[in-house]
Amino acid sequence: MKPRRNELAPPSGAMVGPEERREILEKIATAVRGCTRCRLHATRIHAVPGEGPIDAPVFVIGEAPGRDEDASGRPFVGAAGKIFDKGLQAVGLPREETYITNVVKCRPPANRAPKADEIASCRPYLLAQIEAVRPKVAITLGATALRGLLGHPVPFKEARGQAIELGGVLVVPTYHPAAVLYNRRLEVEIRRDLRLAARVLISGRARHIADRHRRDKRSHRVNARRRGPSQGAKRSARRSR
Repeated sequence: MKPRRNELAPPSGAMVGPEERREILEKIATAVRGCTRCRLHATRIHAVPGEGPIDAPVFVIGEAPGRDEDASGRPFVGAAGKIFDKGLQAVGLPREETYITNVVKCRPPANRAPKADEIASCRPYLLAQIEAVRPKVAITLGATALRGLLGHPVPFKEARGQAIELGGVLVVPTYHPAAVLYNRRLEVEIRRDLRLAARVLISGRARHIADRHRRDKRSHRVNARRRGPSQGAKRSARRSR
């Protein structure tokens, strides 16, 4: 069965300007705040859609809102957020120039890990946000964020330290900054990964990947039009006559 297009996202490869994409992000945020797709809506104070500029070159993905985020409706405003802000600033990626969100938009009770069905319920929001922002680099914080973005489990230790291409975006996995609260040595590792993200962005490699992805999309659409209707569509048309 052909998968349904994410109705929250702009048409794939469409020429959509910044204002239209900003409206799409606002539409997603409104949908998130009123969402009842999973059990987490019953215990939240605020849903946390995310925040950042529409043209952010870097897209940061965490696991889920915590207590401070649930209270404020904003992502990464607690102790872990402060650690991460310092890390971004240290490598020349100020928070104001990144878009920050989570794979799950509502706080799980007692800060437990999100369940698989909760991640699946929120994933269309995440993918629509990425399609609207069109970042060059995505930074995933922790194994849950990486799995939530990719849609399947990936060995976290193997993924760290490299840039993974996904749909025209280079994904750089790192630890969740909350882990630093229990193991200060991980702060050095997170900054090492953030430096990798900064290097990838500055090198132009991310732009090359994104441009190539857009060219491939356009080529696919042109070839599809040249080929005309599929055999299945032709058979359906004959039956309808």
